[in-house]
Amino acid sequence: MLSGRDLLGAAQTGTGKTAGFTLPLLQRLAPTASKSFSPALHPVRCLILTPTRELAIQVYESVKTYGKHVPLKPFVVYGGVNINPQIQELRKGVEILVATPGRLLDLTGQKAVDLRQVSILVLDEADRMLDMGFIPDIKRIINMLPGSRQTLLFSATFSDEIRKLAAQFLHDPLTVEVARRNTPAESVTQWAHFVDSKRKRELLAHLVKSSNWEQALVFCKTKHGANRLAYQLERDGINAAAIHGNKSQNARIEALESFKANKVRVLVATDIAARGLDIEALPHVVNFDMPTVPEDYVHRIGRTGRAGMEGEAISLVCAEDRPLLGAIEALIKRKIEVRPVQGFDGTRAAAHPDEAEAPRGERGRGRGGRGGERSRPPREDRPPREDRAPRAERAPSAPAQKPAAPPAAGDMDFSKPYEPPADAKPIEQPDEAPIRKRPAQAIPALFRRKAA
Repeated sequence: MLSGRDLLGAAQTGTGKTAGFTLPLLQRLAPTASKSFSPALHPVRCLILTPTRELAIQVYESVKTYGKHVPLKPFVVYGGVNINPQIQELRKGVEILVATPGRLLDLTGQKAVDLRQVSILVLDEADRMLDMGFIPDIKRIINMLPGSRQTLLFSATFSDEIRKLAAQFLHDPLTVEVARRNTPAESVTQWAHFVDSKRKRELLAHLVKSSNWEQALVFCKTKHGANRLAYQLERDGINAAAIHGNKSQNARIEALESFKANKVRVLVATDIAARGLDIEALPHVVNFDMPTVPEDYVHRIGRTGRAGMEGEAISLVCAEDRPLLGAIEALIKRKIEVRPVQGFDGTRAAAHPDEAEAPRGERGRGRGGRGGERSRPPREDRPPREDRAPRAERAPSAPAQKPAAPPAAGDMDFSKPYEPPADAKPIEQPDEAPIRKRPAQAIPALFRRKAA
């Protein structure tokens, strides 16, 4: 970075990628720093783009901390909050701008920020920034930047498709990988529990209570599912909160800060929390819903075991999740240990506790079902089978139906086709009236002028 080359950097989550690009860029920009109060002497020289608001705030806090004694003004802009205070701050002059793509485009559209003097562009979590959802915004932003700039891409995972796409934005890049591609940190212990899909919430509550978890970050697939799980955990007596894209930014910040302060025991989140969030000494990450993209698994469990500390990653796997688990194991090139939990063995629970222990051939299948002895007790007043009369000699259980009575006189018999009576008179049809035609009329000459 200090030599000015473009860079593609890949490292495991929690190993300090933010410091890895923040410290060199501060050193490169320090000679141009100015203590003047004039906004013209504080143009945007470095632009750092992140995919989520939470990650933008976190990167900004790191830049502000590392550059505390360097006269460079950092600032962060993101959506979900009022844009006017951000415009006012940008007018005072900002040299290092951390932003989400959507809000940055809003600000450039209002002429609140000028990107023509940017010399360093950083894409944090670049694999997510370069997926199909962000590509149009990224291209629009890059077109506003000078061609002679340094471009830096950092992430924990880089697929081959993303590498090919990144080549469009990089010039003769240097690739730095400090670990095997798509590998989670070794300090994270991973295992899975097989469980029925309808009992996942019950198993999660059991794990939190029986193991006395103080902090657990739980990932769900949908926003509605995150809300529902947090509500159900609250009903189970576990203090929980949800964080996802439909929440207001203030509500997301409040939930995250409460979780970091141990006021919330379980934080239920979608994949917006899978990228870059740094929660100090987070002990447990739970995949309530398995990710459909295997690379997201690496980012999810990377929220624990950060900075060399130990952590645990637990996955709740139902029958539908087995292919997703196989794809994850193929990506990370290792088998994930499966640990059984007593009472949650992934098979359908029996309707009665005693029925679960009975041999398969002796289990009933409900009232009137097949496959075993019937559960109803024998009747005391029923005679033994050998004392009963043969079936042919038994009295009918219900009287036979009587034949239908013939129709009464004057009634119509619907059992045969209709036949008119012999004395019926034919209905006289009235003569059709002749069609009257209107006489032809001449069209009046309405548009003719009268002769003078």
